[in-house]
Amino acid sequence: MITETIKAANMVEILTKFNFESNSIKVKPFGSGHINDTYLIEYSDSDMKFLLQRINHHVFKDVDILMDNIIKVTTHIRDKVSKKYPNKSDERAMIAIKALDGKYYHQDSNGNYWRVFNYLNNTKSYDIVKTENQAFEGGKAFGEFQAFLSDLPTTQTKETIINFHNIHSRLNNLRAAIAEDRFDRVKQVRREIELINSRSSDMEYVPRKGNEGKLPLRVIHNDTKFNNVLLDQADKAQCVIDLDTVMPGYVAYDFGDAIRTIINTASEDEKDLNKININLSLYSAFTKGYLTETLNFLEDEEIESLAEGAMLFPYMQAVRFLTDFIEGDHYYKTEFEAHNLQRTRAQLQLFLRMDAASATLKNIVNDVVNTLRNKSQMDNGKH
Repeated sequence: MITETIKAANMVEILTKFNFESNSIKVKPFGSGHINDTYLIEYSDSDMKFLLQRINHHVFKDVDILMDNIIKVTTHIRDKVSKKYPNKSDERAMIAIKALDGKYYHQDSNGNYWRVFNYLNNTKSYDIVKTENQAFEGGKAFGEFQAFLSDLPTTQTKETIINFHNIHSRLNNLRAAIAEDRFDRVKQVRREIELINSRSSDMEYVPRKGNEGKLPLRVIHNDTKFNNVLLDQADKAQCVIDLDTVMPGYVAYDFGDAIRTIINTASEDEKDLNKININLSLYSAFTKGYLTETLNFLEDEEIESLAEGAMLFPYMQAVRFLTDFIEGDHYYKTEFEAHNLQRTRAQLQLFLRMDAASATLKNIVNDVVNTLRNKSQMDNGKH
């Protein structure tokens, strides 16, 4: 069964190229991603399920590089998962499915690119974190993801989006959009522009340390929203998904982007700014989970950069939303007029809340590090 909307996407052709029989499956829209379109494939006569995605090739312009990164990373992770969780790799790792021509994607007759992944049964994700356990498990998931990839050379992956987390480049893009003001929207956002400009130099801590050689580049996820963690029915982390932006970066980027979505007491696009605050207990829980998996390989400078990354990401996301708003909303999917402006204001409010608590954020990281190191010393002493 294929809906009329999906028929328009030439679905029968696509399913055939991945060796699916269209008359024995159901296809329906799935998830709420901003960039790619995702569909769930279900067999009518079995429990088998798959995820079909239309890749947004306007965002990911080189699909070969995109899929090459994903295959290298998922292969590396599956090897690590099979050793850490014997006989569980199909439950805890993504698998890309080949098309009949041997490629991991298919370009249809309309010029669209499609791919298929395994579907991890009995898993769920959350847009908003509600419990400390969920935050802890999210920290463990992204920390474990980085740990699995800590020995994968950065030369094995390439940038799928140039300057993706380069705040200097993002600010330059914003300034160019302001200068052009093609849609006559700058007059609506002068207050937001003033705030962003007033803090721009402070937000270059992480890339500055990197340029000084004090922070190593690693293969990281680069899009660590909490809904990119799959948990089982008991809220235990199973797998990190959405690997389109896996490429070299600094660990503070993954930590910071995750914190942005985890400790916010409201949604990413909350209209009522009074509802936006930070949940320090969730911050502490995520930090504990994350450092439980990463403390044994992170350098001291990387640990010091984590709280700075947490500060950076609501700011940078506001820059990105505002740029897209000024440029006419061409990058992010929007649900109503001025959606990107509403997102911008929500992220700036989150940034201001975190800025006011910056000393506390740093102290929490240090306290977690000290606790874990003391525990490790005690455990080693017992042996």
